[in-house]
Amino acid sequence: MGTRPRRTKSPAHNATSHGEKMNGNNIELSRRNKHDASSPGAVAATLMSRDTFSLDDPVPNPSRDKENNGANGFFDLPEHDQRNFGLLVLLYFLQGVPLGLATGSVPFLLKSHLSYSEIGIFSLASYPYSLKLLWSPVVDAVWSPKLGRRKSWILPIQLLSGIGMLWLGSHVEGMMAATGQPGGSTIWNFTGWWFFLVLMCATQDIAVDGWALTLLSPANISYASTAQTVGLTAGQFLSYTVFLAFYSKDFANRWFRAEPLDHGLLSLGGYLTFWGWAYIAVTIGLGLLKREERTRNEDGVWDVYKIMWGVLKLKNVQTIILVHLIAKIGFQANDGVTNLKLLDKGLGTDNMALIVLIDFPFEIGLGYYAGKWSQQFTPMRLWCWGFAGRLVAALIAQFTVVIFPAAGVTSWYMLVVIASHVFSTFTNTVMFVAVSAFHAKVADPVIGGTYMTLLATVCNLGGTFPRYFVLRLVDAFTSATCHPAPKTTLTQPFSCALQPEKERCLAAGGTCDTYRDGYYLVNIVCVLFGVASFILYIRPRVLHLQSLPLRAWRLSSSPQKH
Repeated sequence: MGTRPRRTKSPAHNATSHGEKMNGNNIELSRRNKHDASSPGAVAATLMSRDTFSLDDPVPNPSRDKENNGANGFFDLPEHDQRNFGLLVLLYFLQGVPLGLATGSVPFLLKSHLSYSEIGIFSLASYPYSLKLLWSPVVDAVWSPKLGRRKSWILPIQLLSGIGMLWLGSHVEGMMAATGQPGGSTIWNFTGWWFFLVLMCATQDIAVDGWALTLLSPANISYASTAQTVGLTAGQFLSYTVFLAFYSKDFANRWFRAEPLDHGLLSLGGYLTFWGWAYIAVTIGLGLLKREERTRNEDGVWDVYKIMWGVLKLKNVQTIILVHLIAKIGFQANDGVTNLKLLDKGLGTDNMALIVLIDFPFEIGLGYYAGKWSQQFTPMRLWCWGFAGRLVAALIAQFTVVIFPAAGVTSWYMLVVIASHVFSTFTNTVMFVAVSAFHAKVADPVIGGTYMTLLATVCNLGGTFPRYFVLRLVDAFTSATCHPAPKTTLTQPFSCALQPEKERCLAAGGTCDTYRDGYYLVNIVCVLFGVASFILYIRPRVLHLQSLPLRAWRLSSSPQKH
């Protein structure tokens, strides 16, 4: 791989010779080209040659632009956009497979013998997605002309991911069983291996995000966020819901076996091994079958870091960063603790898997329609609607925990939990698709991968950095006492607020009585913070940012006439 110093380019040259790299400037401003409407370069050249073209124009709403070249539905897209949409879905799907394990299934499996604080430590494995901004300029600027700007990273990263999953697949069962046990490995060691897998996925995501800006025609760039939603959701669903269901012995015995057994239909090691080989196979196919359009090196690594620093100094970028860092605090207790608390109450992994399984079709369908809504409505107004709904969803989720039946799970209670999950999924999906569409519209295509990654990284960081602290606060505010049974090895009452102490209490025949559940207090505090921040700061600021012209998101002015 190599880099060259950044060169000054004329906008006209960009539009004609490198049309696919200029998507960001004409994402919202694309108009119908009478000669070749399917050519992104022609659309860009026609638009930028107009006397009226200016970055000072407000960001248009495609649904209100009668000359807009965008398609209304997926089957209205040009054939090449449909193929590239499918490729984006596949690449995002592969990222979702290890992410679904690291952020979903594995914490559930660890909950049987680890505390919320220790699971909070494992949540650090997802941090590479929130720190990828640090190395995104390298991915954007260093590449091999023989492979292509994006394939230079996607191919080796997917290969390393596949090899890592093969290795972990052969060791993970023993590692997980020993984690946190006397004489076993620490939770930090176990977290490190998953950190590596997520690091690979995060690096691939940088390249795929940048490629998405050029794979689709400018008028249909909003479908990039739809591809991301559908692909990541499907991959995470497979590794979270489907895997968790078939890993559960209760689910397998209930639905698939006449004679009960003490294991599920799938093992974590076997699942990782399968997808390790699948990663390698897809990598080979991508390398042989997909040709990336040749481009020239334009930016050195330090050039991109300087540009990124310049972007970070933009007042409007600083504002959206602050919004992203505080926006998800209101949902953290619900997102990170509610499902674990339901398992604590006795819901069971088989019922949890069934609930999320029913939830999945809604998530996929809503992801598609949310993508269309982001074209019909301004993205951040749609995002605000999702934000308010998600705060309500957090309160509804707490209510489902409060009313857990003392006699065990019943049919009516399952319906309540399913409805709660579907509503939470709806609001979450609307927020994700809307903000992704907004990022795609304001990103500067000259550093498309880095700009998109900067915005997406901060958005992810807002959802990951509070979780560690929220999980620790749940343990800190929980008060529980173990009352030993007569004639046992336990002679004095002791605190059983943490999972290891609770297990020791129950194993000795004692009872662990909870006097104050930290989950309820922490969730209420989070929601109150979310309401106050939304009304006083978040909503006014994001609606203002959305109304700004494209020039407000660029480092320097561009010529208005050519």
